[in-house]
Amino acid sequence: MNDVAPVICLVDDDASIRKSVTRLLESSGFKVDAFSEPEAFLGHLTAHSVPLAVLDIWMDKMTGMVLLAHLCARSPKTRVIFITGREDHAAETTVMQAGAFAFFVKPFDQNGFLAAVRNAFGRASAEKEELSRCIGANNSRAS
Repeated sequence: MNDVAPVICLVDDDASIRKSVTRLLESSGFKVDAFSEPEAFLGHLTAHSVPLAVLDIWMDKMTGMVLLAHLCARSPKTRVIFITGREDHAAETTVMQAGAFAFFVKPFDQNGFLAAVRNAFGRASAEKEELSRCIGANNSRAS
């Protein structure tokens, strides 16, 4: 990782989950912007780049699946990891088919979760490097 800690947005309506996941991520070198309501996160998204979002799938005001649809429309490059308090294979299938990066049932394996977070950032970095190479190759051909 570079000098700037990667930022992760966490959206979960359960305060204890926000606190524990934030601690886990921050202890692993990430910066966390935590939101208790999906609407507040969407407001944040209008002014900030969000490389990775960790979303609860079952929230009162808006489900994570609806939030994912908003996120795909507004920030299609944002990677999404879902967390949920109950096993729901239909929801898991739906969000994974819609482009979610990973899906975890609480309480989840911390090492597996952190590996998914790191992989999400690694894949995003690899895609940026590939895009830069493609742009550079196209520019050198144009000369």
